[in-house]
Amino acid sequence: MKRRNFLKNSLAAAASTATLGAYASTSDIAQADIPAEKTFKCNFAPHDGMFSNHAGENFIDQIKFMYDQGFRAIEDNGLLKRPKEEQDKIGATLAKLGMTMGVFVVDGGDNWKVSLTTGKQEFKDTFIKTCKDSVELAKRVNAKWMTVVPGFFERSLPIGIQTANVVDALRRGAEIFEPHGLTMVLEPLSDTPDLFMRTSDQTYELCKAVKSPACKILYDIYHMQRNEGNIINNIDRCWEEIAYFQIGDNPGRKEPTTGEINYKNIFKHVHEKGYRGVWGMEHGISKPGKEGEVALIKAYREVDTF
Repeated sequence: MKRRNFLKNSLAAAASTATLGAYASTSDIAQADIPAEKTFKCNFAPHDGMFSNHAGENFIDQIKFMYDQGFRAIEDNGLLKRPKEEQDKIGATLAKLGMTMGVFVVDGGDNWKVSLTTGKQEFKDTFIKTCKDSVELAKRVNAKWMTVVPGFFERSLPIGIQTANVVDALRRGAEIFEPHGLTMVLEPLSDTPDLFMRTSDQTYELCKAVKSPACKILYDIYHMQRNEGNIINNIDRCWEEIAYFQIGDNPGRKEPTTGEINYKNIFKHVHEKGYRGVWGMEHGISKPGKEGEVALIKAYREVDTF
């Protein structure tokens, strides 16, 4: 079956002006004879489940569908928890398609439980072990960046002691990653005020203290809009320590154009500063089903202009 007409009904229903690639069964994606859609200017990276209504639940099939729609990168926060066989398949698929692996979370998604602020040796040991495991995984999927969150604010300790504890642990992590050309990217978050690392300037300070190319900032625009605003100015202030960006509109943490953030201006500004890295699509979808997936792609086509 050809992919040519697969999205026709979805596009009509959404009144989309974007032209999407077609898609057939999960077994013949790579062999289909129609060309991939126009590659996005920005290197946007969807994640597992973002196009499951069109591509099915199998992540490999989703990756192939993403490629057909013009995406050239993916993210997978929980990659470390996947079986090795599945990790190998993901890596092989990305290599075949010429796609980039974006971030995965250093401990597979539970790093808030390991609070480096406390200085506890057991937490530091767990972090160091997971950094070593992450090096091996990075080799299998050709990854370059790993997300790190130091954990929760420790109310029983002065802030200076907590900061020193975090810097000490991050230096150990950097010692592991740096020889391999890998970078842990520190992500300040807005999920709860109980988290230790919440602003870009604080994260900048940590990176300066670690003093390693293996320790940089993951600037998630959704979280930073909630915590500090003034997005473009703060990007400029922290620029030399930023290695990775993630996307999500606010309020709602959905695709661009659904909230208050002017992503056209942000993408243009960051592109003009020379960034050519990955933009992780770390958000949900504003509409359900296939219609929502079509609308998501249309939104990214709308803001991918500079």
